[in-house]
Amino acid sequence: MKTLYDYKIIGIDHGYGNMKTANCCFQTGVIASDTEPPFANDLLIWNNKYYSIGVGHKEFTADKFIDEDYYILTLAAIARELNRERITEEKIFIAAGLPLTWVTRQKEEFTKYLLQHRTVDFNFRRTDYHIEIIGADVFPQGFAAISERLGEFKGTTMLCDIGNGTMNLLKISDRKPDMLNMFTEKYGVYQCTLAVREAMMREHHTNLDESIITEVLKKGTADIDGEYLKTIITAAKAYTAEIFRKLREHDYNPKLMKLYVVGGGGCLIRNFGEYDKDRAFINYDICATAKGYEYIAYTKLNKNGGEI
Repeated sequence: MKTLYDYKIIGIDHGYGNMKTANCCFQTGVIASDTEPPFANDLLIWNNKYYSIGVGHKEFTADKFIDEDYYILTLAAIARELNRERITEEKIFIAAGLPLTWVTRQKEEFTKYLLQHRTVDFNFRRTDYHIEIIGADVFPQGFAAISERLGEFKGTTMLCDIGNGTMNLLKISDRKPDMLNMFTEKYGVYQCTLAVREAMMREHHTNLDESIITEVLKKGTADIDGEYLKTIITAAKAYTAEIFRKLREHDYNPKLMKLYVVGGGGCLIRNFGEYDKDRAFINYDICATAKGYEYIAYTKLNKNGGEI
């Protein structure tokens, strides 16, 4: 969260697996009910409805503005950031993003979605919040994570942002993004999870809990049966090899360029990928993109004297 004049800029990365701000990360899940649920640590109350935050797993959708879920999750993200500084009433500018090749087509609609209510009164974790959303802007996902460090990118680098639902690729040449070489693939960590589940069912007739798959993908191992672990690792390696195949499809050549990986899927490259570690860098900061949104928004607004 950044302060500019009399308002706060909050970067929010609306991921398919996790919601991220500059300082917080929580699962992209929300369940609505008309009555207060018996168990809910992260309960948000708005418009006389109860929302359990971080519960369940939101289904992949290319359009994040088709229902109220991401709006509710946005309010929870704002509350988490404000709570860090014990703020309950504030003017907010939302800095968000969309996959590289979707920004142009969806920016206007997503911005309108984030600005659907000027003032919002809600309760999160038994604390009342009163916010005024005075503006919003939407930036390219992935690129935002390196925007503050763009001056360091000499020569040619392939930026690879692996999220839960999508993979964004962008070639950067001599510190400039190449707009003719950017791609979005529906090839994220969630698809790897599905591939692992399919392999487990095919080879062991076992339905594996997602938490175990997540642990293996993040750490490269887990305290489970050796044959089960071998199957998961084999499936994850095959999936990661496909990531590199897709990179090569989009002109990635490790002998001519470096690889810079951001997003939660960096763990796949680290644990299961075959690559030259001297020619690749993995940014493990899952909040890097949200921080980048804040940086771009702050820079842009500050140039205009803070005017929105």
